[in-house]
Amino acid sequence: MDASARHLRLLTETIAAVNSSLDLEEVLGLVASKVADALGADACFVYLYDDRADELVLRATYGTRVDEMTRRPRMRPGEGITGAAAAERAPVMLPEKAHLDPRFKSFPEDEYESILAVPILAREKLAGALNVRTLRQREFTDAEIELLTAIAGQVAQTIEHAKLYAEAQRRVTELEALARISEAVSESLYLEESLEAIVKTTTEALGATGAALVLEGGKIAWPEGRPGAHAVRMPLRWKRRQIGELVCDRDTPFTDDERALLASIAHHAAVALEHGRAVMRGVLAQEIHHRVKNNLQTVASLLRLQARSAHEVDPRKALDDSVNRILAIAAVHEVLTERRDDDVELDELVERLRSMLLQSLAAAKEVEADLEPISLAGSRATALALVFSELFQNALEHGGQWVRVELAQRDGDVVLAVADDGAGLDGAATGTGLSIVRALVRDELHGTLSLERNGAFRAEVVFPA
Repeated sequence: MDASARHLRLLTETIAAVNSSLDLEEVLGLVASKVADALGADACFVYLYDDRADELVLRATYGTRVDEMTRRPRMRPGEGITGAAAAERAPVMLPEKAHLDPRFKSFPEDEYESILAVPILAREKLAGALNVRTLRQREFTDAEIELLTAIAGQVAQTIEHAKLYAEAQRRVTELEALARISEAVSESLYLEESLEAIVKTTTEALGATGAALVLEGGKIAWPEGRPGAHAVRMPLRWKRRQIGELVCDRDTPFTDDERALLASIAHHAAVALEHGRAVMRGVLAQEIHHRVKNNLQTVASLLRLQARSAHEVDPRKALDDSVNRILAIAAVHEVLTERRDDDVELDELVERLRSMLLQSLAAAKEVEADLEPISLAGSRATALALVFSELFQNALEHGGQWVRVELAQRDGDVVLAVADDGAGLDGAATGTGLSIVRALVRDELHGTLSLERNGAFRAEVVFPA
């Protein structure tokens, strides 16, 4: 087979190879092997141009394995023999002693006697460079130079098609990521689930080493992964106000397109955050209204119970007792508001009620308190506050010189005890105050009340923690 026929066959096979796949790495590898084989070269190197870094990057070889190199060789246009062909947009051929040329670069252009390098141009725009090398002296003919230039033109078309394909794939990935985030935001009523989905999707869509949402005040919500060498922080904005940041880490730099995707994700995150907060505000408002209604009903029940009392009642004292009961309920709401939680620290609540009642009754008595830290749901804390207020107020009014308050946890139960050196509740085991205590302990706390007189009076309430 003569040279022209061999060249035509090579060009035909190269065209078939570049059209066989949209996988750029696969196509470049096929081109390198076929060119080296057809031209009888010892090696073939294919570079692609990175316009952001202004560098030629070695992407495929025949005769040297790219994946065995510690890092991909890079050079700027004009640097080395191959870089000169790229910069001049014209073939460069050195038939012998290539290493003596002033443009020579030691790696990966050493060891070879001759080099033929041609630029890869896509519509006059630099897309890369292609070269063949031989270990022995070789004068490449004009026909061979034209052939390699033609092959470089075919490779240029492949690069353009592969870029379009990669761009389409990237858009699909972006749309899928945004669709998953939109679905998570619209379907989940729980803010935590939405934020977790956003962070996980961000990590997957951008191949990130880690991501996190940083809310106002520096609180980090749903961090995932680890820090990387490069980080991007995208503001979360809602109605011209920044409400947080989306932070994404990666070991490689972020492209402009990837930053645009992060900006879109940040917008969705801001919508999810405000949507979740709005839902929580609605739930919170509903819960507050429910609690206020229940507590108003409790106050009404206490007033009715007091009005139906068979005992002679001092109107002034009845009014003072009602005020103290309402203040006890208010103390629970105050603790819940300060903590922004649904649990109440009982030791804190009891101490607050103790101080309030001492001040209200102007009682000059020795009061001891031994309070263990115990948490209780806010809905049950109201009942306990009323129980303690009744027991402690009676101890202050009818006790002797001292009062002792105990709060402890015992065998899975909460124990609240009020003891004094007096006669006890209203001087007897009956009365409105005791009726209130018994009803609350039985119906709200699902516990028991015991009264003991053994040289001193002790009222003890035990209920499941």
